[in-house]
Amino acid sequence: MSGRRSRDNEFSRLVSIETIGPKAQIRKIEAGEEERRRLSERFGLVAIHGLSATLELSRPAGDMVRAKGHLVADVVQSCVVTLAPVPAHIEADFACTFAGGGRPEAEVEFDPLAEEDVEALTGEDIDIGETVAQQLAIALDPYPRAPGAAWPDHARPEAGGAGESREKPFGGLEKLRKP
Repeated sequence: MSGRRSRDNEFSRLVSIETIGPKAQIRKIEAGEEERRRLSERFGLVAIHGLSATLELSRPAGDMVRAKGHLVADVVQSCVVTLAPVPAHIEADFACTFAGGGRPEAEVEFDPLAEEDVEALTGEDIDIGETVAQQLAIALDPYPRAPGAAWPDHARPEAGGAGESREKPFGGLEKLRKP
């Protein structure tokens, strides 16, 4: 069961919170070819060859929905050194809570140190496809490198970071001062 779709998101699967009860229900979703293409553009990827997720949804309280999920994706990123394609297989578990339905966002308590994300409920639906897309973005390697890709000497991290030289900025002037 995939749910309705929203036109706003690349990978949208709307689930009415009214259809979710206290007993956990399983939802399986998979991105189609066009959705994967649009997500690739959104995240600056070469390609997404597969994206699917299994979510366990429950509603432990009236205005709270809990989602536990597992996503699987096959993506291709660009190497940060050579721009060569870097394929990656991603599997990630995640959990999030949607809370605050019908209340102003300011009344929902958010704990930045909590292990699980909390999203504000706005309206009658949650978009589990967008939740999965966001979790994919978090799971991506921020600095993918192709096998054997080496940083140029001047950009090695041990030299002070990308683009920085090992020489002092005014090292050449120092040589001119000495006879």
